[in-house]
Amino acid sequence: MQPFSATLPATTGPAEWRLQFVGSGSEYFRIWIVNLLLTLVTLGLYYPFAKTRRLKYFHAATELAGQPFAFHADPWKMFRGYALVAVMLILYSVAGQFSPVAGLVAFGIVAAIWPALWHSSLRFRFANTSWRGLRFHFRGSRGGAYATLAWPLLAVLAWLLAIWLAAPESGQAPSTGAAIFLGAGWLVLVLAMPVFLRLFHAYRQRHLALGAEHTGYTATVWGYYKVLLQSVLVVLLPLILLGVLAAWVVPQLGSLPRPGQPADPSALIPVFLAGMLVYGLSVATMLGVYTARMQNLMWNHTSSRHIGFVSRLRARDMVGLWLKIGLLTVVTLGLYFPFAQVALARLRLQAVVVTSSLPLDELAAHLDADDESAAGDAAGDLFGLDFGL
Repeated sequence: MQPFSATLPATTGPAEWRLQFVGSGSEYFRIWIVNLLLTLVTLGLYYPFAKTRRLKYFHAATELAGQPFAFHADPWKMFRGYALVAVMLILYSVAGQFSPVAGLVAFGIVAAIWPALWHSSLRFRFANTSWRGLRFHFRGSRGGAYATLAWPLLAVLAWLLAIWLAAPESGQAPSTGAAIFLGAGWLVLVLAMPVFLRLFHAYRQRHLALGAEHTGYTATVWGYYKVLLQSVLVVLLPLILLGVLAAWVVPQLGSLPRPGQPADPSALIPVFLAGMLVYGLSVATMLGVYTARMQNLMWNHTSSRHIGFVSRLRARDMVGLWLKIGLLTVVTLGLYFPFAQVALARLRLQAVVVTSSLPLDELAAHLDADDESAAGDAAGDLFGLDFGL
């Protein structure tokens, strides 16, 4: 087992360490381009192996207290897991071609298996992640996964059933009552999204473990509503004002044809470009605010007996980075993508500080003494999947 970095000062009291990301875009570009080419040549069959290479690189480039993380997964096990999921999705797609009823039944079968797959994915990912030679654990139960996903899956299943029941006969328009019914169901699903999202995060964040340290989660549903409302309103209100302004300005500029005159397509080019610019700014703003607020919400409410997390990711930094990524990705025809992934990882990870109520040496001894190897648990898992959590 590796010792802590000698460059760290001796710690005699409570400690904190900021996560560091030491990877570079040029290093990851070489991995990414090979992964991309092999995935294309093999028609997607290489994807689990490509993902393993990517995760190993990003784990090794992430350091805590001078020590890197590591990812140990067997790519062949990931391949078998992805093959299983691919077969399930193909069967669901084929069933839907025969009749809506067959598609609905197939969705029900997939929904019945999905919580077990999700649980297996969480076990696999964390059991194959280590720091200082210590394996992480995921201690959530499979029954807990079913309890967490039950309401979201039932809600989606009910929505699909409602669509099938309200579907008009061939050649007929849907009735007003059916349209209202489906619209109300869609609205309920949208309003319930923060509740569902909190269920997903709580199940994961409450069951992480390293040695004897077992996390809890205290974020509330209202916290999720606040994050989603902020993410939407920060874009929606400016867009409404911009739309009102455009409705008045565009006719004044003569960009729209007057009655009795032929339309001039070239006159709409500035309007199109302005619309694309506004769209790009809106997407970057929403992504930046959502990513920053959600990361801070999740990790500021996750802690174990001796270890806590403090995330100070600023929304304006994320918005600026998303704008840069969007511009450079377009200019480079997508070749900036691996550099974007590295930049995102660096900004998000280095905004997180890990705190400990134990001195450094005492914490290390505490983790070492109580660590239980999860390698056997991962190897014996029923599915061995990794969905990229």
